[in-house]
Amino acid sequence: MKSWVVGNWKLNPASASAVQALVDDLVDGVDAQSNALQSCHIMVAPSLLHLSQVENTLRTKSAAIDLACQDVSALSAQSGAYTGDVSAEQLQDLGVQWAIIGHSERRQYYNEDNDTLLKKMSHSAAQGLGVILCIGESEADFEAGNTTQVLADQLTVIADFLKQSEAADADYIANKLIIAYEPVWAIGTGKVPSVEEVTEVHKFIRERLQSFDATLAKTPVLYGGSVKPENAQDFAASEQINGVLVGGAALKADSFLDIAKAFSK
Repeated sequence: MKSWVVGNWKLNPASASAVQALVDDLVDGVDAQSNALQSCHIMVAPSLLHLSQVENTLRTKSAAIDLACQDVSALSAQSGAYTGDVSAEQLQDLGVQWAIIGHSERRQYYNEDNDTLLKKMSHSAAQGLGVILCIGESEADFEAGNTTQVLADQLTVIADFLKQSEAADADYIANKLIIAYEPVWAIGTGKVPSVEEVTEVHKFIRERLQSFDATLAKTPVLYGGSVKPENAQDFAASEQINGVLVGGAALKADSFLDIAKAFSK
């Protein structure tokens, strides 16, 4: 299985010129190190404002980089009177291949629950848009030993999707689903769980997925939370960790590509 290294740019960079410089550096770096990165899928998720700009650069320069949106509408798969939303159909038409859903910041600031995420997953599937489902526990839940309970609840979105979907959608979810485990207490804090801790959590996630459908055994499970070039190689050494979702370190091409190289070995 190829590894996945995904850069979530969040609300960065602040200007179109800075975005262009970053994506140009990434494209040049990937092209220059293509042999070293052959066993790794690389993906970036710019802010919605800059999606078209980044897509145009990736398309015209033929870079081996996938494009994701940081969110997708739960209100419609196509179009409608939903001010401020962007649908899966619009994203797919633009050339976006993936959407991140369930990020802890969306759960926290927008009160997104499983019902909302199920709609987003269903709309994405209807348009052939892959989903990266983020799951993770708070520091309080971690300290209370509730990690697996929290993750099990968050993963029921997938079970519910399979129950309401036809067989064709089961094929979709077997090939266009990525799970990103991001303990909330490790995102941007510098606190990093041990490789052993992440490995055990990923084992649990994988077992839970297989309990829903055997075809999900090969679903990539990524880790996210204060990932840097300095610790990427340690995470890459675990067979249970199929890649990483990178935040701050994705905003510099050199550091992001160093992480990708660690997962290409």
